[in-house]
Amino acid sequence: MADILQELVNYLTFVLMGLNPASALGSAINFFIYDTIKILILLTVIIFLISYFRSYISPTKVRKVLAKRNEYLGNIVAALIGIVTPFCSCSAVPLFIGFVESGVPLGVTFSFLIASPMVNEIAIILLWGMLGWQITALYIISGLIIAIVAGIIIGRLKLEGEVESYVYDMINKIKEAEKAGITIEEEKQTPKERAISSKDYTVDLLKKVGPYVVIAIGIGAIIHGYAPADFLLKYAGPNNPLAVPIAVLIGVPLYSNAAGIIPLVAVFIEKGIPIGTALAFMMAVTALSFPEMIILRKVLKPKLLGIFIGILAVSIVTIGYLFNAII
Repeated sequence: MADILQELVNYLTFVLMGLNPASALGSAINFFIYDTIKILILLTVIIFLISYFRSYISPTKVRKVLAKRNEYLGNIVAALIGIVTPFCSCSAVPLFIGFVESGVPLGVTFSFLIASPMVNEIAIILLWGMLGWQITALYIISGLIIAIVAGIIIGRLKLEGEVESYVYDMINKIKEAEKAGITIEEEKQTPKERAISSKDYTVDLLKKVGPYVVIAIGIGAIIHGYAPADFLLKYAGPNNPLAVPIAVLIGVPLYSNAAGIIPLVAVFIEKGIPIGTALAFMMAVTALSFPEMIILRKVLKPKLLGIFIGILAVSIVTIGYLFNAII
């Protein structure tokens, strides 16, 4: 499916529009059209399926299963689930919203949100094949540690009030009903009713986050088409003591999933970029990218978004320096 879509977009941009595939403009527009279509399709399917599946699960039961006494275990489980769900950051946001609306603790949802785009099975296979199992194992462990620790910290800070109100509308209605002694039985809906409700939810959520997704992809397309290929090599080389934070800053404006950025990371390592610096760049692109932050701003208030960025940035830089020290 992806190959067919890419061929159609190539035909549109390079044949019908007459753009040069080797030009920055042609590359940027091709990237923008392809990723916009691909991600909006993914978002639509994912949001609908999550909403439909969630209609069979009582939010009350979810809250009880993931009660406070299971908080740390919840962070670990959420991070592990993130590894086996190969979603980019844009696709992970609807899951994040779904978790919160179902009553999953905020810190636990962040563990998933960090782990899902940063570490997944596709990235693991590619990284193993290109760089070996030792580096792959270190990357998995560091990604898990970042996701779990960041989620625990955010959970401890009690920042539920810093999530945009519409995300909590559903769970607040359920809590009010419970206080009044009313039990909401979502399981009694017919399949047709569930599908209609899921469709309405999908359309409503796409209206909220869709424009931000397009803006994010546009930023990524500009960087993709116009950023020099040797940009990281020039400013974050092996002799620069500030290479790790510089690599993170360079990675922030970019947009890609882990599988898409690994070949570039392999080239950087071959050219002499320290492994820690290269992996910090990879983590920044996949988990801390500016396009993702634009999308998350629609869900999170500035305070929580700032805390999330700060914790993640410090964690990634620390991991980068640690890898450079031990390898």
